[in-house]
Amino acid sequence: MAARVKVVDLFVYPVKSTRGIARSRVTVAATGFEWDRQWMVVDNEGKFLTQRSHPQMARIVPKVTAKALVLSTPGLPVLKVALAGESSGAAAGERVTVRIWKDSCVALDQGREANEWLSQAMGQPVRLVRVAPEMGRKANPVFAGPTAAPISFPDGYPVLVCNVASLDEVNRRLPKPIPMQRFRPGVVIEGLPAWAEDRIDTLTLGRVTLRLVKPCTRCSIPSLDHRTGERSTDPTPVLKELRYSKVLRGVMFGENATIVSGVGAELRRGSSGWVTFEKERAATA
Repeated sequence: MAARVKVVDLFVYPVKSTRGIARSRVTVAATGFEWDRQWMVVDNEGKFLTQRSHPQMARIVPKVTAKALVLSTPGLPVLKVALAGESSGAAAGERVTVRIWKDSCVALDQGREANEWLSQAMGQPVRLVRVAPEMGRKANPVFAGPTAAPISFPDGYPVLVCNVASLDEVNRRLPKPIPMQRFRPGVVIEGLPAWAEDRIDTLTLGRVTLRLVKPCTRCSIPSLDHRTGERSTDPTPVLKELRYSKVLRGVMFGENATIVSGVGAELRRGSSGWVTFEKERAATA
């Protein structure tokens, strides 16, 4: 069984847990979307930091130009971090060990100027690190399957797919509707009933095919205003009623996906594609 869908939004998050960027088109890389989660903020021990504990990260706005990662936030001058070293033309930086959940991996420290700027923005000593070519991080094979799915700095999977109708179902039960950006999706689709994403096997958009492999369990970040980091309407109580998984021990919204094919191809907002379905996964019970 298959159904037609439309891409209504695309997002990229160059620096993990900072502001997202809405895009009209994105290029697909082996680890997800080009420039997505290629940088991350860590503390002095190399542990990753997010809006869960540092909501002010929502006010840090990234932009990727041809030559630099550009960061801005209220009260500080704009920061530019070169994409490549002057001599090698490749990503540069001292190799350091960082931790994301249970993963320990190698990353590239982005230097004193970037670290000092982010320390001011965060209110504590932190460092900016970038994905190292040899990092070798992969999605959990229990859900992603036996074929290795390389990832950069997301929590666990290359792409998050969300369904407009599912958010509509949540918003009908909230005192004030919330935007999809709160859930930090990569691809937003329409054309399916609410929660139909539970049964999707593949999503094919032109040359690109994604496999939806695991429901995304949600933390406190969707309860924050995605522009300011301030507390706002919290969807968690509604999601507990509608979308609690005993297996995953949390509320769910959106589906994590891996890249099946199409590395190097482009996705465009407004384009149409197809989904195929499988039986509902046991993890959603």
